[in-house]
This record gives sequence, C-alpha cells and structure tokens, in this order.
Amino acid sequence: MGLKEELVTALDADRVVTGADERRRHGTDEGWHSAAAPDIVVLPRDSEEAAAIVKLCAKHGAPIVPFGAGTSLEGHVAALDGGVSIDTAQMNRILRLSVEDMDVTVQAGVTRRQLDERLRPEGVFFSVDPGADATIGGMAATGASGTTSVRYGTMRENVISLTVVTADGEIVRTRSRARKSSAGYDLTRLFVGSEGTLGLITEVTLRVQPTPEAMTAATAAFPTLDAAVDTAIEVLAHAIPVARMELADEVQIDAVNQHFELDLDVAPTLFFEFHGNAAETEAQAAETQGIAEAHGVLGFKWTADEAERRALWHARHGAYEAGRALRPGSQGFTTDACVPISALAETIKQTKEDLDASGLIAPIVGHVGDGNFHLAILVDPDDPEELQRAVDLNDRLVRRAIAADGTCTGEHGVGYGKSAFLELEHGAAAVEMMRAIKTALDPSGLFNPGKVASRIQE
Repeated sequence: MGLKEELVTALDADRVVTGADERRRHGTDEGWHSAAAPDIVVLPRDSEEAAAIVKLCAKHGAPIVPFGAGTSLEGHVAALDGGVSIDTAQMNRILRLSVEDMDVTVQAGVTRRQLDERLRPEGVFFSVDPGADATIGGMAATGASGTTSVRYGTMRENVISLTVVTADGEIVRTRSRARKSSAGYDLTRLFVGSEGTLGLITEVTLRVQPTPEAMTAATAAFPTLDAAVDTAIEVLAHAIPVARMELADEVQIDAVNQHFELDLDVAPTLFFEFHGNAAETEAQAAETQGIAEAHGVLGFKWTADEAERRALWHARHGAYEAGRALRPGSQGFTTDACVPISALAETIKQTKEDLDASGLIAPIVGHVGDGNFHLAILVDPDDPEELQRAVDLNDRLVRRAIAADGTCTGEHGVGYGKSAFLELEHGAAAVEMMRAIKTALDPSGLFNPGKVASRIQE
C-alpha cells in the first residue's frame, strides 16, 4: 500500500488532498520566493492524528512541511523536496481558558482573530499581533511578533508550553503551565522559531493579558526620520510604558492617506498607543508629547476615542496594501532587518540613500521600539532585472544590519529565503550547533527540508 492509501486509511478520504490547485496553494506563501508544491495535503484534527501522519511519512521517507495560514514571507511552506503538507486548518479548537491563571491552550490551527473573539468577552486579550490573521501554531513556529511587542513581548515571551509531534511520531509536551520552571532544557524556546524543522507543533499554551481600562492613540509627525527615531529612543529611555510605537516614512504616510482617505501630515511619523486607566494613558501621552516637542515635532495628535483609535491602527496594519496601491500590479518584496535601537536611525538613513540610488519605490514602516523595520519594495513581477535590483538591495540591507550587530530577520523568520545569511550573523560554529540539534531531533531530515540551517542550503 502506498503512502496516499495509508493516509486515507488513517484519516478520511476528503482530508487527503492531491488536487493540483490545493497542492499549489500549500506550496505558496505571501513572499516573493519561488513556490514548490507538495505531493499530498493532509488535514489532521488533533495531535493523535498528526502523530499517525508523521509515522506514515517516516515509514515512507516522505518530507513533512507544516502549513498554517500561508501568510509567511520567506518560503517557509515551499515543499522543496515534495512530500506531505500537514495543514492545521481543522485543528482549530480552543481547548482551555483560565482567566484565573491568565493562560489559554489552543490547537495549532486557531487563528489570531478567532482567539481574539473568544477572549474579548472574558476581559483578556492575546498580545502578539503580526497584522495578518495567522494561525497560532504558525506564529509560534516563526517566532512572530508585531505592533505590541514593545510592551508585551514576542511569541518567545508569550508561549508557555507546546505540544509537538517528533520525527518518530511521539507526542511531547515541552513544559508545564507553571509560571516559571528551572527543570531541564528549555524545549519550548527551542521549538518557538524552529519553523517546522524540528517537529510539528499541534497545541500551544499562551499567556493572556487583562484588557486595559483605557487606550489612547497618538500620531506625531517629524521633519526628519532622525528626529522620529530619536524621539522613540528617548521615550524608551524614560520608561514610558508605551504599548505600541510604530514608524512610517513619508512615502508610507502618503500611501496610507490615499488608500484610507486620511489627512495625516506627509512626513516621517510615529504611531503610539498607551494602555492603563484614563489618567495613566493621558499622562503617558502628555509625557511623550513633551519629548516629541523637544525633537521638533510638526504635529502631535492624540485621541481616546475608540473609533478613531481603531481607524488609525487599521490604516497602520493596512500599510502593505496601501503601499502596493502606489504602483498597481506590483508585487511587494518585503524586508525584515532589526538592529539595536541606537543604530536604527543611521541604518535607516543609509538604507534610504541606497534605496534612492536603486531607483526602486519602497515605503518604510517599522516596529521602532524593537529596532525592527521593513521595506515593501514594489517590483514588477514580470521584470527579472527589477527583481534582481530588489534582491541586491535586500542583500545590502541585511549585511548592513548584521554589521550593526543586528539580525537578518526580526520577525519574519529564515525559511529558505534567508538561510544564506545565518553563518554571517551567527558564525560557523553556531550554525553547526543548530545543525547538530536538527540532526539529533530529526535524523532523517524529514521536517521542512531546505529551511533554516539544513545542509541542503550549503
């Protein structure tokens, strides 16, 4: 009996898919890298079914590529060697919520918005917001973050425990729900950010936060990017508990204005959000305004109105689509550099100069409180020369970030798109250590081959 027939026996026939369109979709993410379709797509409903699938793949030597929502950007879901795509879409149950313990356990296919809808009536929320409606399992696998990470942390800080299926089909829980533990190696952090190369994440236990009594949003436009970044640095230095602090350059602001019919000043701009009670948020906004004024702010506007706040962040989260509208028909080539905060202004300045020289259009946004910024380089997908200029620009940007003691990826992950930069960033010995871990946990190289530190990329 072949692998497909055994999978049909283990699941239902309608949860083993071989149609060309579905296979193509499961080998394609939202990045610019070449897609690669798996041979088979399967949809388990729980950890036990996932374990059965992994055992069958191991028996037949079939590569395994985990799939969440397909919103990744560095080729994570491309089935470079074919094999089986394990889609977590039907693993979508919220298993347990404890407001008392401030944690929740979900299956890997639960999406961020689905979780938010369940948590909101309980007066709590999950803080990691990458913008896209990604799955929680995918967010854990890529070590995702987002606009609120400056205050609440990334997935690494907010994942308490994982349930994973290992290469031999064992179901392993990485940690208890205790708030802290010194018991053994930190397996949870090992799997967070592993991008499906070490095992298959099937359940995730997360920290949740109490919903703030009040939220205040603000925008501050500046004459230069340097002034905006210097303001952000000083806000952090004053320990103002800002919940969000985002940067957009003048090109991005112009795009947002046109796309969302706003009237923001077309200048480098910081977006802020403050959480607390009404008095606290007003005080935080006032203190931040004082710092901004010291750096020559052109205009500081803040609001406690919920509709205005949501409209503002809807526009910020829609920055990518707004940017693409500047050049209809273009594809967005996204970058993801992250540097120490002190190096951010100079790194962005050099990047802007490089961008101008390249002749390319690329709005800039950034999680400025984390030192993380993105270019959405707008390229003609049918113009190989233009795409190569974007690739070269990104290469220089990554090398510039690493030279500043930064990283090639702050939150999008490595996939196969950035695996070539790992040794430059970490050194040969560290990459060899990663490969040793990969070999120890997945000796046959079944899980997501060709990604992160796999030898296939040498």
